[in-house]
Amino acid sequence: ISDGQTTVVAGIMEHIEEAGIHSGDSACILPPLTLSQSILDLIEEQTKMLARELNVIGLMNIQYAIKDGTLYVLEVNPRASRTVPFVSKGIGVPLAKLATKVMLGKSLQELGFTKTIKPAHVSVKEAVFPFNRFPEVDILLGPEMKSTGEVMGIDQSFGLAFAKSQMAAGFKVSTSGSVFISVHNDHKNRITDVARTFEKLGFKILATAGTARHLSSHGIDATVVNKVSEGRPHVIDYIKNGDIQMVINTSVGRKSSRDAYHIRHGALTYNILYTTTLAGARALGEAVKAMSKEDWGVCPLQEYHRK
Repeated sequence: ISDGQTTVVAGIMEHIEEAGIHSGDSACILPPLTLSQSILDLIEEQTKMLARELNVIGLMNIQYAIKDGTLYVLEVNPRASRTVPFVSKGIGVPLAKLATKVMLGKSLQELGFTKTIKPAHVSVKEAVFPFNRFPEVDILLGPEMKSTGEVMGIDQSFGLAFAKSQMAAGFKVSTSGSVFISVHNDHKNRITDVARTFEKLGFKILATAGTARHLSSHGIDATVVNKVSEGRPHVIDYIKNGDIQMVINTSVGRKSSRDAYHIRHGALTYNILYTTTLAGARALGEAVKAMSKEDWGVCPLQEYHRK
């Protein structure tokens, strides 16, 4: 938010999914979880420079990407965005109201908002998708926006905040049972630690043959489950029978096999918690770990902003 003289970065949100997933479909964290202080300082510096050069009076949002420590600008929008209500609730400041007053001539100094607020709690925004109304649409995420709404989870830790966001989106977050894993060959090395996390939490690991071979070679006990094309009993039978509590299924690019589509469609049909990205899988592991170890509850939004 800028009044032409003073610019305040109201919030820096870190997307959970990597660049390439539409920002409206990506979950995000406020404040950032993994960004270094040097990167955060650079983001703030570049944002203020852009606001000044563009003569912004009111709200502006910028999407950045970070690769090998280098900051790239993806897009700059000199307007409000769908994340304004999320950030406002996360930091306890009515940004739309302040921006309106700024556009009518007030200064941020007069309004008492001159520096970034760093909340002690964690807020997670999760996208909500209408896939249950469009059963033939593939739930694999990509550059085209598919979500039609958003929910928010707040807690003192990322794990619990992410778990709450999944519950708000209509999914059950189980702390025991089985997790089914089927990932693209390019992702097999990176899924190993995620699978190990779930195994340590007491989950049974089910996987398609190729993924199971990889996990077994790294000391993880994985049970092979047939793809639909390999005959029954297959993964959809397991889902129907309630034998799978979570599904991790990734593909590369827009094309994926018919079997992968069946897996994702089965998870959707039976309302099984699923993710189609490695980053989402890691976040699910953190959520389950937090729910297994920490007490959690709910409290009024005002309580978070009093702390």
